[in-house]
Amino acid sequence: MINSSPNNRLKNNNFDLLRLIFAASVCFVHIYELSGYQELKWIKQIFSSQVAINAFFVVSGFLIFMSYEKSSSVYSYFGKRIRRIYPAYATIILICALSLCLISNQALSAYFSEKWLGYVFGNLAFLNFLEPELPGVFETNKFSAVNGALWTLKIEVMFYLSVPVIAILFRKSAPLPIIIILYAGSIIYAEVLTHLAITSNQQIYKTLARQLPGQLSYFMAGAFCFYYLEFFTKNIKFIIPVSFFLYICKDVFPISIMEPFALATIVIFFGLYFYMGNFGKFGDFSYGIYIIHFPLIQVFLHLGWFEDRPFLFLSAVVASTLIGGILMWHLVEKKFLLRSNHYRSSARAGKHSIAS
Repeated sequence: MINSSPNNRLKNNNFDLLRLIFAASVCFVHIYELSGYQELKWIKQIFSSQVAINAFFVVSGFLIFMSYEKSSSVYSYFGKRIRRIYPAYATIILICALSLCLISNQALSAYFSEKWLGYVFGNLAFLNFLEPELPGVFETNKFSAVNGALWTLKIEVMFYLSVPVIAILFRKSAPLPIIIILYAGSIIYAEVLTHLAITSNQQIYKTLARQLPGQLSYFMAGAFCFYYLEFFTKNIKFIIPVSFFLYICKDVFPISIMEPFALATIVIFFGLYFYMGNFGKFGDFSYGIYIIHFPLIQVFLHLGWFEDRPFLFLSAVVASTLIGGILMWHLVEKKFLLRSNHYRSSARAGKHSIAS
């Protein structure tokens, strides 16, 4: 069903479905990359974790600025963001830290060590890069990191912190000039660091290139679609074909500066048009799936479960991740949401609003 009016598009949207698809895409790609099973090589031909993560950032740019603009105060805004992201995040950090001693090759006295404390406190503070591993855990796996998917959460939190400042700049001027400046600055930063990574063969530059300044272009492209939704709607017949062309041809022509904008318009188009139904009434399992899947894959690989049957391995990991995501939502995430949150109101009324 095609949404007609802007109000209906904001009320009845596909963002929950899209985020679920993006989280599943990252999960599928990590199943192949962590396992290395050649029978699952087809996954990389269908899914792209990088595109999914960039699309996540686009949706955040759209929805988080909306959340800020609809919040009664900065305190209210930060309260909603903390409630939404931190309880489940802290839960998965602590579950891994406490339970993975069962498969560590270290004695308990060596496991619960300074390195363990570094993992707990570093990860609870979103500083995953300081200590991504637990003592004696996953050392025989292809990768030893406990949860390599969490690096994006640091970027997300930094974006949350910057939104009030950016919004103040919007009020002093107009959104468009600020969006263009931040968007262009982000592109330049990423291009310079990527060039340095190639010329110097230093991994640190590639790592820095994908941090917040380098990802800000996707957030700001999402912000543009929110603040200029009326323009987007009026010119959609022109914008969407051009965006598809730019995105498809991004590797053919030197037009990388337009790639975040092209992706954003495509994502927001599918988010606001062709309404697919109220997925919010079931809850939002995408976040749980995203933060749970990586350590689950690592555990399966460490224990050697279904290693001689890759497709059964794939099915078991996907099923376990989905169950974990559902449990995380019902046992942790939902309990910390305000009663006015759109997921709770959506479940009660059967209608999906994105006011929070």
